[in-house]
Amino acid sequence: MKSPLSIAILGTRGIPASYGGFETFAEELSTRLAARGHRVTVYGRPRYVDRRLREFRGVRLRVLPTIPTKHLDTVAHAFVTSWDAALRGYDVALYCNAATAPSLPIVRLLRPRTRVAINVDGIEKRRRKWGLFGRLWYSASERAAAALAHAVVADAQVIADYWRERRGIEAPVIAYGASTERAAGTREIERLGLASDGYVLYVSRLEPENNALAVVRAFRGVATEKRLVVVGDAPYARAYVERVKSEAALDPRVLLPGAIYGPGYRELVSHAAAHVHATEVGGTHPALLEAMAVAHPVLVLDTPENREAGGDAVEYFSLGLDPPDERDLSRRLAALLEDPSRAAALAAKARLRVATLYDWEKITDAYERLFARLVRREKHALGD
Repeated sequence: MKSPLSIAILGTRGIPASYGGFETFAEELSTRLAARGHRVTVYGRPRYVDRRLREFRGVRLRVLPTIPTKHLDTVAHAFVTSWDAALRGYDVALYCNAATAPSLPIVRLLRPRTRVAINVDGIEKRRRKWGLFGRLWYSASERAAAALAHAVVADAQVIADYWRERRGIEAPVIAYGASTERAAGTREIERLGLASDGYVLYVSRLEPENNALAVVRAFRGVATEKRLVVVGDAPYARAYVERVKSEAALDPRVLLPGAIYGPGYRELVSHAAAHVHATEVGGTHPALLEAMAVAHPVLVLDTPENREAGGDAVEYFSLGLDPPDERDLSRRLAALLEDPSRAAALAAKARLRVATLYDWEKITDAYERLFARLVRREKHALGD
């Protein structure tokens, strides 16, 4: 680009990433934009980012308060950070999560020259964790995003199709990315009592629509000496987490180390024998791409979004829901572990697919082009 932009990223818990997909996205995108000369600020929340941390790899950090409850955390923080962003006057404000859309009028009214984009992730109102209030909020947020954002960004074509059909919005598709570099170290897996190629890995927030409980039950039906490592947590789904822990306690091969980030997480992903991805709702899931990127076989719940990301480079399974039927996953996982040649073929195809379609530098290129286009439109509208 001819001149650097001032860019704010709002709606995540902050960076360095210590929670989920949006945080990983914010870290990967912001640090790359900063390395290209842009002035980037990422807003964070006190429970997840040290208030004393002012900068991370060239990215400015703003840690502002929120209301840390299941229904108000993201929404309250979006309103607080929108006021701050409006006062500072960025060229572009990128919001993450459709739930933040009702806060967009603050920036639009107070800083009309700021271009506003929103990454809406998946179709959040379909998540089983949300009750009536949550679903109504997301429905209202979709309408607000369609009316107020200069650009609604989808991370998968399936999501873009939904916005076109339901909201009349042409959303550019910019996926998440992943790195194909594997971690060489084994410190974290040794700390957990694991060995390279000695475990199957599952990574996700432990919420009902991500099916951790079904994965644990399916693994109990697989005759293998390998272990199952379930990485993740969920601060607002304690009852479900306890159900997962109770099921895991019935099989000594199952390990629940909680949420792990940074180099330790990369080690776990890099040294697994296979990965299981069982998320029902969302767009392009970072954990799925990360698993595909490190040349290991991946078993994936069969949904349109997951098929878009996985293509023919992963093995698909089905779950009969309400109640789940884990037998298909058990059978396919056992067969894959017993067939090294098929596992190797899938792993090679998965890594190539990520390198071709989901490279972080290419994702950053796409966002940089989007931001430049939005800013040019604003200058043209003002006659600059």
